[in-house]
Amino acid sequence: MAFPITVRAGLLFPEETLQADWFAVLATFVAINTLMYGALAIAKILPKLHPGDWLRTRNQRSETRSICPAAPVVDARDFRAAHSGRSRGSG
Repeated sequence: MAFPITVRAGLLFPEETLQADWFAVLATFVAINTLMYGALAIAKILPKLHPGDWLRTRNQRSETRSICPAAPVVDARDFRAAHSGRSRGSG
């Protein structure tokens, strides 16, 4: 004896549920949560930005004060890399 089985493609809420205030609040929460999660995921895959590197600060010289006047001006990123224990060129 075989029983016919009907499989619904999806779940459809009654109209009263869709028009309820609590459902609107829940839908708003889910929408905001989805946007925040997406923004955080995109921000995580982008490279880090260092706004301090865009502007010259007071502790960076515009000219070299080396004994050798032909010495290159050291960039702040090179200085930080040299003093943080890692070199800029090593991978």
